[in-house]
Amino acid sequence: MLLLRILILLVMVQLVPLRTAAATDIFVYQRPDGSRLITDHARLEPGYTLVKVYSNLVEDEPVYSSSPRVSTRATEFDGLIQRVSDSVMLDPALIKSVMHAESAFDPTALSSKGARGLMQLMPGTAQRYGVTRVFDPQQNVLAGGRYLRDLLRQFNGDMRLALAGYNAGENAVLKYGGIPPYNETRHYVRKVMSLYQKYRNLKCNNAPSGVKVISCSKPGDSQPTAWASNLQ
Repeated sequence: MLLLRILILLVMVQLVPLRTAAATDIFVYQRPDGSRLITDHARLEPGYTLVKVYSNLVEDEPVYSSSPRVSTRATEFDGLIQRVSDSVMLDPALIKSVMHAESAFDPTALSSKGARGLMQLMPGTAQRYGVTRVFDPQQNVLAGGRYLRDLLRQFNGDMRLALAGYNAGENAVLKYGGIPPYNETRHYVRKVMSLYQKYRNLKCNNAPSGVKVISCSKPGDSQPTAWASNLQ
């Protein structure tokens, strides 16, 4: 009997970290039709091919975490982010942070809840902003930027409430009078705020003064040294 209890305790100790790790991972799968699924649950169905696994921030990390698991990167969409930021008058670092958290810069991303594209637009949001081709990067990012801008206006510039609205819907924020008590939403707000701090503090060599940089080129790249915004 004592030996049995010891074995049970050992199994429980081994299982606890596995449950914690699974709750903080984001899985990207490719479906048989070529579309992609982003989920926080491992999928075992035939035809689902695991593409990437992203480690998210854990529940007890601070809002402005410097965790190396959430790092900045240059992408092929930085120029588009710049143009959209100028159009909707938002900090490009914020748009890029949301895109990073939402789709990991995958224009074909499709979540289990039906969110689509780089900015993970739900069908109703896409329709609201006149999107006709939801997986088209330009339409998707412009609509996402406009939605984010409208949320910031609705919540008087409170970025955390706007991000909560982007994730859970503005009605949920209004219902609870703040960030809804959903683990996913609270986790999401922390992650985007962490990314935002990193992107907005990014420094590039030879970048013009007084601009906000969202990515730096690597030595030997043919692209400009920095994508930057004229927003002060």
